[in-house]
Amino acid sequence: MTPTKLVLLDCDSTLSAIEGIDELARLRGEQTFAAVESMTRAAMEGGTPMEAIFARRLSLIRPTLQELESIGAKYIEHVEPSARETVAQLQQAGWIVAIVSGGFTQAILPLAEYLGISRVEAVTLEFDQAGEYTGFGADSPTAQTRGKNVVAGRLRAEFNANKMVMVGDGASDLEVKGDVEFVVGFGGYAVREKVRAEADAFITRLSELPGVIG
Repeated sequence: MTPTKLVLLDCDSTLSAIEGIDELARLRGEQTFAAVESMTRAAMEGGTPMEAIFARRLSLIRPTLQELESIGAKYIEHVEPSARETVAQLQQAGWIVAIVSGGFTQAILPLAEYLGISRVEAVTLEFDQAGEYTGFGADSPTAQTRGKNVVAGRLRAEFNANKMVMVGDGASDLEVKGDVEFVVGFGGYAVREKVRAEADAFITRLSELPGVIG
């Protein structure tokens, strides 16, 4: 099998300006939004393990399937301005592009389709026949600390990748350092000092990415 090269892109605050979980929390009022946003920020900055807050946030919100699908439209509405062109440029240069996110699969898939990305590794939420929330896939790696590392390992084996790049704004993206060849921190929407200091490169527009990774 011919070796390949992969770019793994975070979704929230990277491919799109919004944090999907925070937008869902906003639907439940300011008190719920403040609690969820605080937990999200703590995890993204690396102070709280992802598994400590993942189920808790969803239990507070209990999103419906219809609400989750509305977030998919918001992702596209707030897409990073150069994302579509950058993805196409990377693909033309021979990169396989995938989204690797701790966000929710059903919301991210419309954005992936809009961007021309066929592979999404995220967390699938579960609903009953009425569209009411019942839980999430417990086997979803990205719902846990270092889950993106697990996904990176799987994708490396699947695609026989000899070069992998992780791009994102948060601690979970930085954690992949060592399991990929290059980590690019993204600060277009949220600048996290730990990510800026420790990533192999730091950009504020996705259009900078091709020039950084070659």
